[in-house]
Amino acid sequence: MVAEKKKTIVLYCLLAVALVGILSGTILGVYNAKAIHTLQTAAGISPDGETQEDNVGIMNGEYRILSTLPISDAYKSGNTSGLNSKQKETLEMASAVLDEIITEDMSDYEKEKAVYEWMTTELTQNRDVLQVIPQSNGNDSDNPYGVLKYHDAVCVGYATTFRLFMQMMDIECMVVHNPDKYHSWDLVKLDDNWYHVDVSSDQGEATYANFNMNDDLASFGHDWDRDFFPPATSLEYNYAYQNRQQVEDIYQIPALFRASLDEKQAATCLGFQAIDEAHAQIVEAMLNSMQDIVSSGEFGELWMSWNWTNVAGGEYILTITVYGFQAEDPASDLSEEDLEKVDEAVRDAFDGMSGDPSDNDMEGFFETEAAEAVS
Repeated sequence: MVAEKKKTIVLYCLLAVALVGILSGTILGVYNAKAIHTLQTAAGISPDGETQEDNVGIMNGEYRILSTLPISDAYKSGNTSGLNSKQKETLEMASAVLDEIITEDMSDYEKEKAVYEWMTTELTQNRDVLQVIPQSNGNDSDNPYGVLKYHDAVCVGYATTFRLFMQMMDIECMVVHNPDKYHSWDLVKLDDNWYHVDVSSDQGEATYANFNMNDDLASFGHDWDRDFFPPATSLEYNYAYQNRQQVEDIYQIPALFRASLDEKQAATCLGFQAIDEAHAQIVEAMLNSMQDIVSSGEFGELWMSWNWTNVAGGEYILTITVYGFQAEDPASDLSEEDLEKVDEAVRDAFDGMSGDPSDNDMEGFFETEAAEAVS
């Protein structure tokens, strides 16, 4: 009898151990699944290994692509009760921009172009000296709050801010990232066609070099998961294609480019119905000669680049982009009286020396100071 009881107790113990093992394995399995899911989400990979748009870590997770729908939905509904204080401030700043640059009679393309031009010129050209000092310490440089408040942004910040503006205006838009997750930009939908827009690459002035590209154009400097993001096949709203000047005689190019320079146009777009390799080489020689002149300083601190786009068949577009038109001296905002006082104060402090090294003996001054320091 006692032996039978002992057998029964041992059997129960064995069953208990087995049950604990099964439960532990189940709990650990659930825990591991959650851990794997968390790691995949942080890396921008869905549980089944597919790409996703939001909740993506960029630059080893230092920056994140996060949804902007709560803010845009609040803008359209007028109900901000679901927003926190930071989101409400972001909404106020974004609304103020749209009130400034958007009118009711604009088409979706005109609205998109207005946002692109504002972001590429105003965000990096703030003339308030104190304001341009980065104040976000990078913590908000990847989201619309930091972009609009501090004008301090990385590519993720530009992409999510552009998407926010589009969503507020009911224009479909997606944030795209490359497979290696070190860069992001946007896809925007106009008249049922998608276009790539990389605001951060054009920051500083609206060159339109990365504005409304199709996949072929975007592929020169971008890579992305084409199985996940929709294809961009149209050039209808590409700036270079829309604004190209048809060239009948390639020797007209220098005059056309000079006219753009005089008007301070950042982009000169030239169309060629047909051009062969021999004539393209002549155009390249002209471009190199013009580049030498532009970079000589006679037109200011400018530099240029260019690229060829094969539209269809033998038709090409040559886009010449000039950089530096927006880089104005902040002192240009000062009155003549203020400038005279500045000049007087500097000259008094430096014994009448001018800013031109040929007009003073600063080199000798520094040589003397260095010699005394050594002795």
